[in-house]
Amino acid sequence: MKEIFKNKMEKHSVIAAVKDISKLEAALDSKSEIIFLLCGNIFNLEDIVKKVKGRNKLIFIHVDLIDGFSKDATALKYIHEKINPDGIISTKNNQLKVAKELGMLTVQRLFVIDSLSIDTTVKTSSVISPDAIEIMPGIMPKITKKLSSVISVPIIMGGLISEEEDVKKAIESGALGVSTSCSPLWEL
Repeated sequence: MKEIFKNKMEKHSVIAAVKDISKLEAALDSKSEIIFLLCGNIFNLEDIVKKVKGRNKLIFIHVDLIDGFSKDATALKYIHEKINPDGIISTKNNQLKVAKELGMLTVQRLFVIDSLSIDTTVKTSSVISPDAIEIMPGIMPKITKKLSSVISVPIIMGGLISEEEDVKKAIESGALGVSTSCSPLWEL
């Protein structure tokens, strides 16, 4: 699965970040091979995942943002066994560790706001060993270049990506993918 994830990002580097269910159909119809689900709840999650997988796209659930689930190992086990997404996104190290133990793909979302957070990102990614890290905000090519030279996992840039130029700069600076909720960019 890890190789499929990487191949889909290489094929189409723009990841559809769906933060409003009304945008799901546009994401499904887009060229994006991967969907980051940033909304949903205990009642609609299973149907959303089935719909996305039915279109041969990968789906990652941002478990920190889904309503109705506690933020513990039992909730992750339920999500893994009953809802069956391809992976999860989280800012919480414990969530990522449990998901990896369950055999799920993991994307660690990190906010880089100063030089200390850059150092923390490098250390955390080596300890957690996620399948990818998502650096936010995504409009920092200089930081992307620096991190891509010292981190061995794929880097996804996300947050504030709103123009084609933002996508190009992120990829040129070493990111493998870009996550954005700006639906016109899903067609790049």
